[in-house]
Formats: sequence, C-alpha cells, structure tokens
Amino acid sequence: MPVRYTHTKTDIELSYLEWNQGNEPLLLLHGMADNALVWLSTGEYLARDYHIVAPDMRGHGESGKPEKDYYSFELAINDLEALMDKLGWSSAHVVAHSWSGKLAAIWARKSRGRLRSMILVDPIFIWKIPSVFKLTFPFLYKVLPFLQGMGPFSSYEAAIEKARQMNQYKDWTPLQQEVFQASIEQKLDGTWGSKFTIAARDGIFEEVMRAPGFTTPIDTPSLFIQPEKGVNRQEWQLKPYKTYLKNLHVTRVPGNHWAFLTKPEEFNRTVEKFLGEQKDLLT
Repeated sequence: MPVRYTHTKTDIELSYLEWNQGNEPLLLLHGMADNALVWLSTGEYLARDYHIVAPDMRGHGESGKPEKDYYSFELAINDLEALMDKLGWSSAHVVAHSWSGKLAAIWARKSRGRLRSMILVDPIFIWKIPSVFKLTFPFLYKVLPFLQGMGPFSSYEAAIEKARQMNQYKDWTPLQQEVFQASIEQKLDGTWGSKFTIAARDGIFEEVMRAPGFTTPIDTPSLFIQPEKGVNRQEWQLKPYKTYLKNLHVTRVPGNHWAFLTKPEEFNRTVEKFLGEQKDLLT
C-alpha cells in the first residue's frame, strides 16, 4: 500500500500518495472531482519498477482547498514542480486523466524538460472555449457525470445510492468502493458531500475555458489512451492531439472514461507497455 504524505508550500498543503520501490519517477494526476486513490490499482501494479507519486490536486481530496481565483493551470503546475523538487526529481513520466490531460499538455509546452513522457487518459477540454460557453456552466454542473457525486446528500447511504449509479463506480468493486469512500465527507450541517469544493469546480472550469491546451508543436513522447466507452470516440476529437503532439501513439482500451477503475488490468498493462518502451529507448 502507498504511504500518504503532506508537502507544505507557502500557499497550500499538498497531500499525496507515494509508492517508493522503483527508481524511475512516475507522477499520476487524477481528473476533476476525483482523488489520488483512483490510481491505487495502477500504483500497485507498477510499484516494483517505478517511484510513484499521486497527489490530491488542490481543491481535491486531502489537499488544501483555497477559495476562488486559486485554480489556474499555472498554480497547479507550480504545485507539481514544487513536489518534484521536494522529491529530488528533475523530470518524471506523467499519467494524466481527463481535465489534468489538458494540464499536462500545457505543462509539456511550458516546461518541456520536466516531462520524460506523458500518457493522456481520455483528456477533455483541450481547446480554449469561447466565453459565451460560460452561460451553460450552471446546466453542466447539474448534468456532467463526474460532478454527480458532489452532493449534498441527506445521509451516507443516500450518497452510496447515488455513487452506484455513476459510471466510475458502476460495478461497485472493492477498488471503486475505496475510491468513493475517500472522496466523501460529512459536512458541518450533517449532510454528506464530496471533498471536492464548489470553489475548485468553478475555478477549474473558468481556467479550462480561458486557456488553450495547444499553441505550438510538442515533441514529448506521448500516449493517448482512448477507452472504448470514453468521451473521445471520433476522429475529429483526436485531431488536435495528432496535429500538435509530434511523438504520439494512440491506443484503445476497454472500459469507460475511468478505465483505470472499470477495467484496471487492461489499463495497467497498456501503461506498463508504453513506459517500458520509453525506458528501452533511453538504454
């Protein structure tokens, strides 16, 4: 099992899980409204060969939850680079899911030496979004599947009932149950809800709308993991990645947007294969 630590910065406390067995640095980044435990199966599978760290991103899990205006990509990247510096890592392989896939693309563009390779797991919102789209945010907050678990719920049992209807927890496996339990807490008024905050939700959506993912070509070795039931099913959705990522491979895997929770065995083997190929290229 991983060990949980906290890295204290001047502006935030960053909680993270660490599997410190192998030597090759590997950073696992969860998506919006999730937490580091979504990588539990992947971390265990790869721990022998990699030194793995999975942070709770700011606003999520056990990490600090500042108010609005503290959720820019720049601040999130600063968190990750500060954590890498603490670990003594000059660079790392990065696996990034959903919203953090856009973060990884921006990071690779701005600090190319930091990413040895990147694996983008069904990334979303890669383009800059027109400001008029902000008018749809209240509707999206109600209907987007990954926000359905935010609550509030009248009881823990009601929260579980809702979770079991969500795609990432649909099989209610022990792994999925553990991830869900780590994502929820009882509030001061007695209700139950996500540890992911409304301020983080609003701030991240604002930033995703404002910032373009790609502006120049990127030569970082990259793998696009395309789940069969994910959000990227059409060729036009992959086109920007194929245009800007000059060293890109695309691999389909079974499962949905959360393939690492719904089909972890196949997902883990896919990640292992790509990372192994990158190590072979360097030897």
